[in-house]
Amino acid sequence: MIKLTRLNKSEIVVNAELIQYLEETPDTVITLTTGNKIVVLENTSDIIERVIVYKRQLGQPNVKED
Repeated sequence: MIKLTRLNKSEIVVNAELIQYLEETPDTVITLTTGNKIVVLENTSDIIERVIVYKRQLGQPNVKED
C-alpha cells in the first residue's frame, strides 16, 4: 500500500499491486486493474519510487529502478 494525495489534498492509500498504468495528462491519473481511475498530485516518478520502496519492504529484491 502506498500513500498518495488527491487533488483536494486528502490523503488516500492505494494498493500498489492493483496499479495497471500511470498517465500525466497533466494531472497524474492512476488506472487500476479494476478499471477505477484515481487522480493524484504526485507525479509518475514519485509514484514509481513509492511502489519500488513498497515492494522492497515486502521482500521482493528483484525490483529495480530504471
